[in-house]
Amino acid sequence: MKKMNNRKGFTLAELLIVVAIIAVLVAIAIPVFTSQLEKAREATDIANIRSAYAEVVVHYLDKADNISIKVPVRQRVKGVQTSPAPVLVYQGGGSQAQYGLTDAMKSKTSGSYTVKMNINSSTGVGTPVVQ
Repeated sequence: MKKMNNRKGFTLAELLIVVAIIAVLVAIAIPVFTSQLEKAREATDIANIRSAYAEVVVHYLDKADNISIKVPVRQRVKGVQTSPAPVLVYQGGGSQAQYGLTDAMKSKTSGSYTVKMNINSSTGVGTPVVQ
């Protein structure tokens, strides 16, 4: 029988070092992934609010009555994760509206947002609001 002097392969120590390096990389990646996931949930909330906002305005302009739409909250961490924090603002007179989460909405981690028209009883003019 011929004895093999030329052994090829990895030693146990080398394999343990590789496993340790992979474990460190995973430990670093998990918080980063969680943060990005929360930012995605927040972006989903903002997109859903924007969609409901548009639907309420179109319904008001088309049918001249008020509807209320509930948008479920997706974010799970209190406080706004995106930077800078978006704010929901409506400016009348043809100005643009910016969509996002107000200070009151930042702490919501369950339930839903309500999008509806605030109709002035004396003028009949409606202003969309999110609560």
